[in-house]
Amino acid sequence: MTAVAERPKPFVFPEYCKGCARCIGACPKDCITLGKEINPQTGLIPVVIDLTLCNGCGLCISACPEPFGLRPQGEEAAFELQDPAKLLGPRPFDVPVPEPRPNTTIPLPAREPLITKGTYAAAIGALLAGCRHVYGYPITPSTEGAELMAKVLPKLDGVFIQAVSEVATVNIMYGAGGAGQRCITFTSSPGFSLMLEGISYMIGSEVPAVFVNVMRGGPGLGNIAPEQADIKLVCRGLGHGNTHAIVLAPATPQEMLDIAMLSFELAFKYRNPVIILGDGYLGQMTGQVRLPRQMVKPGIPEWAVYGDRSHRGNLICSIDLSEADLEQHNVHLNAKYDRMRAEEQRADAYRCDDADILIVACNTPSQLAKSAIQELRGKGQKVGLFRPITLWPFPIDALLPLLPRMKRLVVVEASAGQLEDEVRLALSHAGVHAPPPISHVRRMGGILPQQREIVQHVLGLEEVH
Repeated sequence: MTAVAERPKPFVFPEYCKGCARCIGACPKDCITLGKEINPQTGLIPVVIDLTLCNGCGLCISACPEPFGLRPQGEEAAFELQDPAKLLGPRPFDVPVPEPRPNTTIPLPAREPLITKGTYAAAIGALLAGCRHVYGYPITPSTEGAELMAKVLPKLDGVFIQAVSEVATVNIMYGAGGAGQRCITFTSSPGFSLMLEGISYMIGSEVPAVFVNVMRGGPGLGNIAPEQADIKLVCRGLGHGNTHAIVLAPATPQEMLDIAMLSFELAFKYRNPVIILGDGYLGQMTGQVRLPRQMVKPGIPEWAVYGDRSHRGNLICSIDLSEADLEQHNVHLNAKYDRMRAEEQRADAYRCDDADILIVACNTPSQLAKSAIQELRGKGQKVGLFRPITLWPFPIDALLPLLPRMKRLVVVEASAGQLEDEVRLALSHAGVHAPPPISHVRRMGGILPQQREIVQHVLGLEEVH
């Protein structure tokens, strides 16, 4: 009687098992079950095999889609990870080097100034910067920017999509930005909060995009009046992880247009989202806007997942399961943030040459502060305005030279101290631990600081002094 050789039974390579459960369905003896422990190398849960009833039929090995997930016993010691090119043959195509397609500029004829509101100005700036992809969800007081884009873009071979939510919006932007397309959204405080997870993914994947956040009163739904209570969010809370983005705070409709154009330049320079932070009055106020003398026709970045043959070897991804790899990616991001701090600080100084009291303000409150300074100058007070245009990175390099002759700093803002926190933090990081005394004029809930309140506060400082 001829002896029948025992068929080899299977074993699992846990690091190659994805837990897809195909082997479970293929096993006629119900020997395989889903595991309960996560494999630390993969973050996945491999299957578990009980060989008590196994007859070595090999159906589970045939069902496994991974070449090394399940193997016959006896191969454990001899197993070596093989090069997929040797195992599966060469790729069906060669991965080409992406062809550079640089931006070009198109001259524009001279035009008379426009009279337009801030949200429209930002939309016009985005169009002139070559943006043809706009996604968003309506929310007051930012909706007019998206409405203008919805009217104009079909005539420019552009795309406007009203997404089902802000969460959907940011993920559509991830796809457009990952393809190297210039995209923008218009939102306001509660809507921006919903986008934070997606913004973190975009920062991790190094995907550029522009977010216009026209701040309104909060927390919660709050109201639709102007506030500045998102400064903390955009400077210190852009989603989970080690996240930063350049934050630009315009103060006029003209700056809304100019900063929108600049934002796309910065977003693609650093492969990172850029935030334009306005307030409810700035979004709705009307002002004179002059158009630039040229517009941008964007190219295709070499890193983009554009969908053509030239770019087919590219990958956009924010996942690094290896702790060492993720640490190195964060080191890379920190180096990029350091370049932003060094190269992108922006500020405006008004009547600071002889000032001994310095008001710090941004957005619409800075305009009210200018009017207060003019009145205080008429009363003999040497008051100047320091207006940070980048809230992150804070323009500390421009502030430090002004400090030695200042008796006081006054932070004027429409929030409960969020701008003042950025001022104090920037001073501390710069090693200034004994700055001039800092006081403030604050309003909240959608009320802006008024000119008379600023004047009274500064005059009161002189009385105390």
